[in-house]
Amino acid sequence: MKISSVYEPGGQDPEAPVVKPDLRVGFILMNQFTLVPVAGLVDSLRFAADKSFRSQQIYCKWDWMTCNDLPITASCGMPIHPTKSLTDIESYDYVVLAGGLLSETRDPPEWLLEMLRRIHAAKIPLIALCSGSFVLGKAGLLDGRRCAIHFTIREEFMQRYPDAEVLVDKSFVDDDGIITCPGGTAIDLAANIISRHCGSIRAQKGLEYLLVNDEEIQRQANDEKTGVTELHVYKNAMVERAIGYMRKFMDSPTSLKEVAESVGTNERQLHRAFMSSTNESPAQYWRKLRLEHARKLLMNTEMHVTQIAYQTGFSDASHFILWFRKQFGETPCSFRKRRHDVEKLINFGH
Repeated sequence: MKISSVYEPGGQDPEAPVVKPDLRVGFILMNQFTLVPVAGLVDSLRFAADKSFRSQQIYCKWDWMTCNDLPITASCGMPIHPTKSLTDIESYDYVVLAGGLLSETRDPPEWLLEMLRRIHAAKIPLIALCSGSFVLGKAGLLDGRRCAIHFTIREEFMQRYPDAEVLVDKSFVDDDGIITCPGGTAIDLAANIISRHCGSIRAQKGLEYLLVNDEEIQRQANDEKTGVTELHVYKNAMVERAIGYMRKFMDSPTSLKEVAESVGTNERQLHRAFMSSTNESPAQYWRKLRLEHARKLLMNTEMHVTQIAYQTGFSDASHFILWFRKQFGETPCSFRKRRHDVEKLINFGH
């Protein structure tokens, strides 16, 4: 069997397994977008997408889109042709809006603003690169949120969108699914996302081959171990402290009453705070943290499913399997087997 036909676009091998990517990213490129952050993000995805270095879109997939489905030009003059129409924009795990020159992002069309609002309402995380934050601000999606803005455009941004909380000392900020990145290489943002969906090994692979220094690689590895890979930022300090407590006792049958007491409140007030900040109850949020941590253990260790269940705070393996299937659409064993089968096929093809 021609292994490449399993993964290459247009492959027609009828015996090829259907490979579900761990991460799907749609890039909307604004005219005169800044190339460097887009390149850093997509090259990190490229290294994480394939076990070797053939740049096949296996574990990660991405597409290029433009506002009019026509070729676009980066601010450096490089032309880019779209690979997909905007009609399928809601089929991705993340949607990236790549901005650049302010002349192209100050006054975006109303249809684009409405589309971004619809994407956010569907709970698909939005990433604004460079001046893409101006478009999210115009759509009202940054009101009351923290956002990372480049220092050179801070004053104008603050004048236009005074309800946003501007930070200029962060490489990126994730405020509950609205992610802003002021520019730079965006490699640390990419490593965070890849670690969350594909595991720390794939995140480190990109860091190493994109020549990010050893300290950065170690920081990413440590973050994975401690669970601090989801840098959501919430305005409610009590919610932040509660999440920190949840992460610390990931493997413990600690009750929500104990969580509430640890931050000086009661269960009812904690519930209200979480619903206001995260749109989820404390129980739902904590379960999601545990399931995502369990998925990382399935990807990065050989631990038995029962061990993972106990290590992530579930009462037994059956309970864990039930919730894992509800969250990810497959059992822990099928998830691990699917990934291992793909890796064997890739190794056989090299």
